[in-house]
Formats: sequence, structure tokens, C-alpha cells
Amino acid sequence: MAVPKSKTSKQRRNKRRTHFKLAAPGLVECSQCHSLKMSHRVCKECGYYDGKEIIKAEA
Repeated sequence: MAVPKSKTSKQRRNKRRTHFKLAAPGLVECSQCHSLKMSHRVCKECGYYDGKEIIKAEA
């Protein structure tokens, strides 16, 4: 079994993990109701996507 030659320092370990982080979701404004929604998805508020009503909105 492989064994490390020497201890990995905290600095070296943390350098390797610099890109290991959460990304903010890509939010865009809905063209119909102007609320924030995730891009390329149906709006939860009005039910529209690409200018067409996909889901009937509740009253």
C-alpha cells in the first residue's frame, strides 16, 4: 500500500482546496412577472418559460 513520504502541510493542503467552494446560483429576471428565477427553468411565480405559459398559475 502507498505511504506518503512526508506530512502534507496545512498550507499545501489548503492551496489544493482553493477551488473547492460553492458557486452562487445563476439568477435572472423573469420576462413576464420580473421576479428572480433560475435561468433555463420555468418561473415558479407565473409559470412562464420563453414567453409561453407552461404551468397554469394558481389564483
